[in-house]
Amino acid sequence: MKRTSKKPLNRGSGSAFKERRSFIGGMATLGAGLASSVILRKSAAEPMTDAPSKIKPVTGGCGRSLVIASDAATVAETTSGKIRGFKRNGVYIFKGVPYGASTAGARRFMPPVKPEPWTGIRNALQYGRICPYQDSAHFDTDGGNLANHDEDAFVLHRGAFLTVPGEDCLRVNLWAPEINSSRKRPVMVYMHGGGFTAGSGHDLLSYDGESLARNHDVVVVTHNHRLNVYGYLNLGHLGGEEYATAANVGMLDIVAVLEWVRDNIANFGGDASNVTIFGQSGGGGKVIALMAMPAAKGLFHRAIVQSGPFLKALSPDYSGQLAELVIAELGFSKSQVNELQKIPVDRLSGAAAEAMKKMPPHKYSLREVYDEDNWGPTVDGSILPRHPFDPGAPEISADVPLLTGTNLHEAISGLDRADVNAMRIEEVHRLVGEEFGDRAKEIIDAYRRDYPEATPFDLYATIAAAPFRRPAFEQATRKAALGTAPAYSYVYCWRTPVLDGRPGSFHAAEIAFTFDNAELCDHYSGGTTEALLLSKQISTAWVNFARTGNPNHNGLPHWPAYTSERRATMYFDAPCAVRNDPEGEGLRLIAKS
Repeated sequence: MKRTSKKPLNRGSGSAFKERRSFIGGMATLGAGLASSVILRKSAAEPMTDAPSKIKPVTGGCGRSLVIASDAATVAETTSGKIRGFKRNGVYIFKGVPYGASTAGARRFMPPVKPEPWTGIRNALQYGRICPYQDSAHFDTDGGNLANHDEDAFVLHRGAFLTVPGEDCLRVNLWAPEINSSRKRPVMVYMHGGGFTAGSGHDLLSYDGESLARNHDVVVVTHNHRLNVYGYLNLGHLGGEEYATAANVGMLDIVAVLEWVRDNIANFGGDASNVTIFGQSGGGGKVIALMAMPAAKGLFHRAIVQSGPFLKALSPDYSGQLAELVIAELGFSKSQVNELQKIPVDRLSGAAAEAMKKMPPHKYSLREVYDEDNWGPTVDGSILPRHPFDPGAPEISADVPLLTGTNLHEAISGLDRADVNAMRIEEVHRLVGEEFGDRAKEIIDAYRRDYPEATPFDLYATIAAAPFRRPAFEQATRKAALGTAPAYSYVYCWRTPVLDGRPGSFHAAEIAFTFDNAELCDHYSGGTTEALLLSKQISTAWVNFARTGNPNHNGLPHWPAYTSERRATMYFDAPCAVRNDPEGEGLRLIAKS
């Protein structure tokens, strides 16, 4: 079983090890042989009995899908007014629907408020604005994730949709098999990646919810919300009670999304009492944070974390220091907090990027898990009363089942690196030795026993995924320790045949399959039968978990709930299989080093 791996989402310069550091730093601006193997069905077209029957699309001439956008057929009611979407392939689609008012001007840094109601019918045909990024003139493309290198952009279909920044960005997008229906389907609300700094609900083609809604009879919701300085500037100690929530308004935006779902989803055939939140990378961090927020309690009922290596949030000291640097960068005194609501977006974004460069540098290491760095929610004692998963899983969401996992290689891959197969084992020993000294050989040998067929580059890439793997296993362990709702663990390790199989199981690779988008995202899947089958296996597991809190279905080997004794973990590959305590010896050696 040969594996490769991934570079950071933006490729850095220098060695593979430097490249890994660059990726994990940028993430915050953003994740012995197989046991119990089973023989899977020969054809991806053979149905899984646990999956709902496929809704047949209406077709026009020559078998083409019929698209309808009509006042008579594609209008739905929301609490703010009527919206017109469109219908394609049997799915109703609504884009850019306001769930909150503009956050510009006097509403900047303030909690979200409901949108102004409208009369008549509002179009919901295009994606809405996204939160402004730190502008490119100030952004470090070696340490961030905005640089789209050719292979990375090609495989992940980056830039498939237009993204227009602006502070009027509180928008949801929705895919539903029916509207104006009394049927109650599971609702799956997705949190996009990009850390707490960048990204949007439509910057990757894999986020498209049409296939998931149509093939699995669920309602899918994506959204945009405030990020970086607009969502997480801790002004409470400077601006007083008026700004008490400023450090966490980005998370309050997501609570507002879930409130919109609660109040409106019945009109789209969804069940407000069966809502799953799921997200990848920074989106996984948002899921983890929501699990510890009193304001979100009762608004969701299952949680899925994909490559979201978060256990802690920011301290008030860290985010407070960053806020003071932003103010100083703008030339204001600490008493001039209100001036921040008046300055142009470009000026604020630029100051925030420059202020971040002046924060104490964070040294990334394979020994550590993701901790205090960059933008993100702050433990403020109120909105976020405690660290999300430290020292244990939050009691407030004890009854919420959790599914959590990582990709085999995560931060190091062969994307935009033609030389990965030339790496020799001596280089692996050198790179791991830089971190662990005399213990390096023991760690490498432990991983070699787990992955005996891995190439040297794949082996190094798997070891370098430890800062993702350790917190994901900790999330599962701490959740299971509560003894109330189950936790499930996975590792995604399928590799694309595209680019001669060089990319490996990189960060964000699995998203297309969780959305059942292997056919749509063919730059990644290659359009192969193997990929189409795995897409069905994974998406059906995600939907079954959303439907019941248990991901098992007849297309997978039995997937036991995670316990600290057995540590059962599903390996998504061809074929899929369960391993007990995968990488256990290697990760324990890393933790002790």
